[in-house]
This record gives sequence, structure tokens and C-alpha cells, in this order.
Amino acid sequence: MKKAYDVFNQDLSSLRTGRANVHMLDIIKVDVYGQNMAINQLANISTPEPRLLTIQVWDKNNVPLIDTAIQKSNLGINPKIDGQLMRIPIPSLNEERRIELKKIMGELAEKAKISIRNVRREANDNLKSDLKTKKISEDESKNFEKKIQNSTDKQISELDKRLEEKEKEIMTV
Repeated sequence: MKKAYDVFNQDLSSLRTGRANVHMLDIIKVDVYGQNMAINQLANISTPEPRLLTIQVWDKNNVPLIDTAIQKSNLGINPKIDGQLMRIPIPSLNEERRIELKKIMGELAEKAKISIRNVRREANDNLKSDLKTKKISEDESKNFEKKIQNSTDKQISELDKRLEEKEKEIMTV
């Protein structure tokens, strides 16, 4: 459950909030060398200015591939290419884009909640099988079920709290 929360948190950090952030590009995968790779495995990413990202690509053959991957992402950014250096100006967020980002965050949160619930279901299934094979008693089973549910509720409330913080951050002009 913690892993699902961590993945959600990482995905949130990749959404842009009007300031350049090297983690914005973490969710973008580039099809190169026969596999999908993160941009930070193909180049150095830095933020020389608050509204500018630079990507120094190591292999010049990867520049068009990275450019295409960034263009296809839903981040709404366009790189300017200068040899092996890519400059990405980060435009300020307009109201329409803020609302769109809020929807994207909601979708990410829902995926994370589904993952957390799947972990809960698997744990409960394991409890039922242990109860059938008499590895644990019925009382232990009930106690473990309560602990699993408490853990689920805790992770979902942390996720909702983090989502609310990020929404406030994005909606602040």
C-alpha cells in the first residue's frame, strides 16, 4: 500500500505547477535501444531558471526520440532543440490548464486507490485461505482483517490529503 502511495506521490511531482522541476519529465518514457527508458537515463536534466528546463542529451541520435516523447506527453510543453541541448520553457498556467491538471491528478489518485484496494483484497484472500487451512483461528482472522482495513483507510486518507495539497498548489495563481 505504501508503494502505491509512493508511486502516486512521484506522479504528482511530475505534474507541472508553473515552475520548472526536474521531476516533471519522470513519467515520460522514450522508446530507445529496444526498450522504454526514462529521459534522465538518456540525458542530464537541470533547471537553470525557475521557468526553464534544459536537457543535455548524451547521444545526439536520441534527441528526436526524446523530442517526440515530450511532444506526445500531456504536459503541454514544447522543447527547443539546439544540437544536443534541449531547452524547454515552462509557460505559466492558465485557468483551463489548471482545471485539466486537477482532473489528471484525480485520475492518478483513483489509480493509486485501486492499487491500495487490490492489496487489501489480496491480503484478505490470504487470510481466508489461512483460515480454511486452520493456520490461524477465526479471532485472529478478524483481528487481521481490522488491521488490514485500518491500514487501507490510513493510506487512502494520506493520499487524499496529498492530493488536496497539490490541488491547492496548482490552483494558486
